Amino acid sequence: MTATDPALTALAQGWCALSLLHGRIEAHIERALQAGHGLSVREYSLLDVLSRQHSGEGGHLQMKQVADAVVLSQSATTRLVTRLEDRGLLERYLCPTDRRGIYTDVTEAGLKLLAEARPTNDAALREALDEAAKVPELAPLVRVVQSGRVPA
Repeated sequence: MTATDPALTALAQGWCALSLLHGRIEAHIERALQAGHGLSVREYSLLDVLSRQHSGEGGHLQMKQVADAVVLSQSATTRLVTRLEDRGLLERYLCPTDRRGIYTDVTEAGLKLLAEARPTNDAALREALDEAAKVPELAPLVRVVQSGRVPA
């Protein structure tokens, strides 16, 4: 392929459209969560991921798994956990079977804030998708997101 290859150009345009859609959605949700609940998108995502842990086998996530789930580096995830822990929204404890492992749980205050913020997040997501659907380059991507089916 050359730099002017139509397939490469189409691929680059598709990537730009996807990046634009993601940026618009994230910015819209960020403003709504910050205004309504004092949470960033990353903080909300972290609380959401950690709230889905369970007590069964493999139910608690190690920090690397948490980092992968919220799409951050391990060091950035650790800083984010520390910020939320300082706010009383998370707590850390040693793994009972491996004293080197540290787990993180959402506190009652964190679960309460998450429950309050979830409708805001969901509404902001719908609003951002509705706005993006009006942009011809983004409309096909919005339809894919709304269908719940991601092509292989």
